[in-house]
Formats: sequence, C-alpha cells, structure tokens
Amino acid sequence: MAKTRTLNQPSRLSNTVLNVIASIFSIACVFPFLFVVIISFTNEKALATDGYRIIPKEWSVEAYKYIFKTGDQLLRSFGITVLVTVAGAVLSLILISHFAYAISRSSFKYRNFFSFIAIFTMLFNGGMVPSYIINTRMLHLKDTLWALILPLAVNAFYIMIMRTFYRTTVPDAIIEAGKIDGAGELRVFYSVVLPISLPGLATIGLFSTLGYWNDWFNALLYIDNPNLVPLQALLMRIENSMQFLVTNSAMSSSGQGMALLSSLPQDSARMAMVVLATVPIVLAYPFFQRFFISGLTVGAVKG
Repeated sequence: MAKTRTLNQPSRLSNTVLNVIASIFSIACVFPFLFVVIISFTNEKALATDGYRIIPKEWSVEAYKYIFKTGDQLLRSFGITVLVTVAGAVLSLILISHFAYAISRSSFKYRNFFSFIAIFTMLFNGGMVPSYIINTRMLHLKDTLWALILPLAVNAFYIMIMRTFYRTTVPDAIIEAGKIDGAGELRVFYSVVLPISLPGLATIGLFSTLGYWNDWFNALLYIDNPNLVPLQALLMRIENSMQFLVTNSAMSSSGQGMALLSSLPQDSARMAMVVLATVPIVLAYPFFQRFFISGLTVGAVKG
C-alpha cells in the first residue's frame, strides 16, 4: 500500500531540494553584509590594486581608526541614537496601541471617523516645508531631542496593522467577561488585551525601533547642535567630509594634497560606517524574533 504524503511531509528528495534552495537564498541574503564587513577590514591600497576580494591580500583597521578619530563625538552620537530609539519606540507603542485598540472596537462610536483620519494621512500629507514650519516656528522643536522623536511617533500603517491584530486575535468574549467582572475599559485594555497582544506589540516595536535607528533626515533638518547629532547623521557628515577632502585634493596638484588623498581610507571607511550603523540593530533583532513572525502575519495578512 503506497504511503500517502501531505505538504508537511515531503519526500526525501523534495526535502533535500527545498533545503538547498533555502540555503542558497539564505547565503544570498547574508553574503552582501559579510562582504561589506570584509571590505571594511581591507587595506585601502589593496582595494585600489586588487579590487574587492572575499579574502583580501592585506587586512587593516585603518578605516575604523579614521572613524574613531572623532573621539567623544562618536560615543555621544551613539548615546543620542540609543536614547532617541528607546524613547521613540516606547512612545510610538503607547500611542499606536491605544489608537488602534479604540478604532478596533465596534462599540466605539467614532471609530469610522478616527479610522478615516488615520487612512487619510497614508494617502496625503502636508509636505516637508509645512512640516518644517510647524515644527520649528509653532512647536519650537529646533535643536531639541523631541525633533527626532515626535515626527516618527505615529505611523498610520502601523495603526492599521495593530487594529487588524486586535480584531483577529482578541475575542469579544474575553472583553465582555472582563466587563462582567467589573473592570472598566482601561482595566480591560491593560490587564486583558495587552498581555495577549505581545506578538503584535513586538512587531510594531521592531518596526518603530528600525525607523528611529535608521533616521537621519530629521537630524539634517532640525539639529545644528553637535551635542544632539545622532549616529546616522554623524556618519553622513563624516562621509561628506571625506568627499570634500577627496574633491579638493583631486583639484589640487600639490604633493601634499595627493598624499592626503592617497592616505584617506575612502571605500573601507564607507563600509565601516555601514557596519557601525547596522551591527547594533542586528544584535537587537533576536530579542524580537520569537514574536515577529506571528505578529506580522496575523496583523498584516488577515482582515
């Protein structure tokens, strides 16, 4: 009697082929970043003579030495980025979780109005100039940490994900049971809804964390104080400074200018900046991973 198989029980050949395909795909995803790390530790002269190689002829940490010459400024910018990321992600979770829960409840009278407000901002926005005027002249956020936190605190797309998550994951019977036991709306939300919504909250938390960590544009617009420059903006300024030196050294025919150009770790320093900006958030990802898949699929696919 032939043994029947299901999709969850593939044959040995199919299982081998699928594992090979998954392995190739995984390598294709990870290899570019590993290659960036290798280039960041490659000697600049070896890059000029041999090009990019998986195993360079000469290793070097000159790129990292060049970046760390900024001294305390780098550590200060790193601290600013961590502070803004943590505070912004917490504030974003608080605002989005409350807003999404309110418009997810059919008993909320104005849920359609507030849903329309959220969706409207996904399609239309005031633009960069009006936002800049409001943030600087009306809210006076120029050269404050709030200029890095508030513009990214609420995202309409994340609200829609959390609203769908509440609708598909939180049964009405649990909420009604809480109310029968005498709990109010806030008590039900904090004691009943939030504990069973951790996958959705972790997913939105990860999205918000990535958004704050990678943001440099708000710093470009609103931050002039060197003590408040986040890491991403600092790395961009270092990149611009390198480009300035390269351009002016190339224009100059003096021996000093050419010597400066030849000693500058251009490509390896750029890759080192990518590594410094990426590694911390990569290390944080495993803490979100066990919630990430279930929260993203339940909140984004259904409804």
